[in-house]
Amino acid sequence: MKRNKASAYHHCRLCPRCCGVDREAGQTGYCGETAALRIAFAGIHLGEEPPITGTGGSGTIFITGCNLCCVFCQNFQISNGNMNDQTAMGKVVDCREFAAICLTLQEKGAQNINIVTGSHAAPAIANAIDEARKLGLKIPVVWNSSGYDGEETLNILDEFVDIYLPDLKTLDSAIAARYFNAPDYPERAKEAILKMMTRSPVSCSEPADDQTSESAVTLKTGVMIRHLILPGYLDATREVLSWFSENCRGRALFSLMSQYTPVRATNAKIEIPSRFITEAEYNAVLCMLDEFGIDDGYYQEYITGNEWLPDFNRPNPFSSKLSVPVWSCF
Repeated sequence: MKRNKASAYHHCRLCPRCCGVDREAGQTGYCGETAALRIAFAGIHLGEEPPITGTGGSGTIFITGCNLCCVFCQNFQISNGNMNDQTAMGKVVDCREFAAICLTLQEKGAQNINIVTGSHAAPAIANAIDEARKLGLKIPVVWNSSGYDGEETLNILDEFVDIYLPDLKTLDSAIAARYFNAPDYPERAKEAILKMMTRSPVSCSEPADDQTSESAVTLKTGVMIRHLILPGYLDATREVLSWFSENCRGRALFSLMSQYTPVRATNAKIEIPSRFITEAEYNAVLCMLDEFGIDDGYYQEYITGNEWLPDFNRPNPFSSKLSVPVWSCF
């Protein structure tokens, strides 16, 4: 029997941290958030993987707060408020306003609704997606998470999410403890991903007769697992690729990301890798893809620099080439 979504914030155990606080009463857990649903930005994003972006872009909604709070988070302005001893950026929205944002994204041509870092807010998001569907939302819903999703969260989402886009950041508990303060991350992420794959097998839309580009094929359901290469930690990447090959190949897509940028969350006390990955490291990981027979997915080109980093102090945090704003907390 599923727990009532409306009461899930009482003695909150939505994520593996199991804080147990009463967020309905205004207390905050590790995520830094009460039961109020806060979002920072919504817009058409053109920089996701091809089957997520499609031809119309992905309708991203960035949720304020995070239950993982990586010290090198590129979205730290909105995700790491608890770590920074300050309030993360965002504005409270109710169920109907969230639903209206979803419908606006659909009207603007979005291929999907892409919920970014919403694990701590699953009950409110599920209610809002339910409302949006009653009002005419037809496009798929993407759950874009750190992979640190608890069983209760996944149960709440079961009937509302079509596509899962989790990270598999590391399977090294020492790395997880150091950079995420979550030594149990490897086991919890593996458990979550295995559940996601049983609930949503991969299926894609058929391109129109006049469309031949890769972006013409979009995911309708399924799982795509992201992994970010950390400079100096290629053995950890090898471990992730090995596990994916053994457990997920043929059941999920893989997305290899090279965009690590040495940005440390404000007031974070842990030192982070202070450089970009090298071209030699990048090429070594591409060889690992061949070694493990992983060919169903995507990898980023080798890039360095931080000009693409979002800045949520702007109404459009991304460059105009990457994003079309629909809603902002300003």
